[in-house]
Amino acid sequence: MKKPLSSPQNYVDEIDRQQPYQGELMLHQEESAHQLVQKINQIIANRSATALVLQDIAHLLGVVFQVDCCCLVSVTGETSDEPISTNWCADEYLGLPHPEKMFSMEQLLMHSPVLQCAAQPLTIEDISLIHNSLVVGCQYLPLPIKAVLAITTRFGGNNNGVIGLIKFQPYDWSESEIQLLKEVEWACAIAFSGVAQTQLIAHQQQYLEKSKQHQSLIKQLTILSRSNLELNQMLQLVIASTAECLQADRGLLILLKYTDPLFRTQAKKQIPKAKATVIGEWAREVQSLRTNKPNTLNQFFLLSDCGLCQRAFIDSGKPVSFDDYTDQNDTSPAAALFAVEEFRAVLLVPLETQGKILGFLVLQQSVTRSWQTAELNLVEMVSAQVSNAIIQSQTLRQVQTLVDERTAKLQSSLELQAKLHERTRQYVEQLRKLNELKDEFLSNMSDRLRYPLTNMLMSIRNLRLPGITPERQVRYMDILEEECTKEINLINDLLTLQKLESPHEAPQLEPIDLNTRIQHIAASFEKKLADKGLNISVDLPQESLKLQTELESFDRILQELLTNACKYSERDSIVHLQAAHRVDQQIDQVIIKVTNTGRAISEEEATYIFDKFRRGKGRWTAGTGLGLALVKSLVQHLNGAIAVESLPISDSEQSEICFTLTLPQFSEESKP
Repeated sequence: MKKPLSSPQNYVDEIDRQQPYQGELMLHQEESAHQLVQKINQIIANRSATALVLQDIAHLLGVVFQVDCCCLVSVTGETSDEPISTNWCADEYLGLPHPEKMFSMEQLLMHSPVLQCAAQPLTIEDISLIHNSLVVGCQYLPLPIKAVLAITTRFGGNNNGVIGLIKFQPYDWSESEIQLLKEVEWACAIAFSGVAQTQLIAHQQQYLEKSKQHQSLIKQLTILSRSNLELNQMLQLVIASTAECLQADRGLLILLKYTDPLFRTQAKKQIPKAKATVIGEWAREVQSLRTNKPNTLNQFFLLSDCGLCQRAFIDSGKPVSFDDYTDQNDTSPAAALFAVEEFRAVLLVPLETQGKILGFLVLQQSVTRSWQTAELNLVEMVSAQVSNAIIQSQTLRQVQTLVDERTAKLQSSLELQAKLHERTRQYVEQLRKLNELKDEFLSNMSDRLRYPLTNMLMSIRNLRLPGITPERQVRYMDILEEECTKEINLINDLLTLQKLESPHEAPQLEPIDLNTRIQHIAASFEKKLADKGLNISVDLPQESLKLQTELESFDRILQELLTNACKYSERDSIVHLQAAHRVDQQIDQVIIKVTNTGRAISEEEATYIFDKFRRGKGRWTAGTGLGLALVKSLVQHLNGAIAVESLPISDSEQSEICFTLTLPQFSEESKP
């Protein structure tokens, strides 16, 4: 610790404060060595602030020896960074300007009368030690040195300090002065030793304090590595904690993204193609006024453009440190975001795992700084933990991605299995319904075929009876003809349905007068309806409608609809037959409605009422169950549509059953 010369203070102990150095102090020739040693020991014993012990001793020796200046300089050891020097100067020399040109060691060596050593014999090392100590301790003296009496102090067999008595005028030192200086050497050696011990204790305390800080940092980083923080958040806390612990002005965490993923297999010391991105940054809040706090978070640069980062690859992943990076003459300078002009001291430690550099941990200082070995070891430990955290995060991310993919595939497989299960269930349900339809079809077909054949067989047997009258013969022949006609019609209907459901030719269209045709069909049903106590009401447009359709199919559709109405209408009700013209989306359509009053059709029945051999539940009216199925096929053959609607009648158990037939008025080729 170098201290410049300052004005003299009351560097005396408590006894001397009450009894200051008196004028009756003897001259140094008359002062006994015993009294002087006692005073030095008293200073050592009474001074609580050990840093002022040497100052008080220099004051005492300067007064006793009546010199212009007294200089005490400790000898540096392994535990000291620099020597401790203390000067005392007489009052008449205080406030004088410093000389432009100070003395040098060479001047002391060339002018032997200037320097005189009290201890004899001296080695070359002792002379060099005295010269070096005087250079350190006398650099702030106000006048050139003309005479020096010096002695080295030894404690425990080693030199631990130098005492220098200085005159600014030529002077010959007496034997009594030399002898007195020798006598006080041991007491001063004890003082130097005490100061050295105090300095050693202070260094040890600083070391312990730094060790505690380093241990606390490692513990904090261990806790962070086990936390559930996102990687970037954890890295931000790591760089902040590390920079604060090492009292750096700035810290950066940089990650690399390689252009070539196979770089690890390439030769060592080769600079790869990579992009470096700052993902963590910390800067001290209090900085000098000339320094602006940079903000480099998420900024990036190419590794090929940064000579500082390239050194880590050249040195095979070892830490790179600079006390002052501005002294470097790199052909490739550091990236601009490092701001080495502002933060000259740089410590860059690679984040390395299995020979691959993942990024860098960077600490910077705005002033020149020598990075200690303990600091380098600590930052390397931090870098190792950060590297492990990055690898773990990447591994967990890959595992999570794999788990998500497998989970998505499993979910897709389960959904597919669920769909297949539902499809299978639907198929089973369809098969069950088809089985029911088959049973119903066989039942209906057996009835439709067996009853006519039974009647025919009975009529044939009766015709063979002897003595049958002609009238009975005619009756039985009529039954035979009627039942045979039913069988023929059933077969024809089945053949017609089969023909309509298979690929067929387009309908043979021809123009008809709709009003005339409907009136004709309605008239043919009047007797049949009257036999069941029904009336028919025909509602047609005043102006006759023209319809282009297939006549045979059109007639069969209306006949089946009227037959159905005749079967299921309540007695003494009216069957309504309506026709109208409608234009829907610029398409001319003919709407025909057949409405009767009867038992309601449920929503379930409406879904299959147009299916083959399906009849409404609870309806025992004779029939084949093919009529409405044939109607639907014929309507589709004519490019039309048919629908059924059941509307309940208020205050009645009956409903209005309405079949609505929609047919295009003209074909696509013959539109007017």
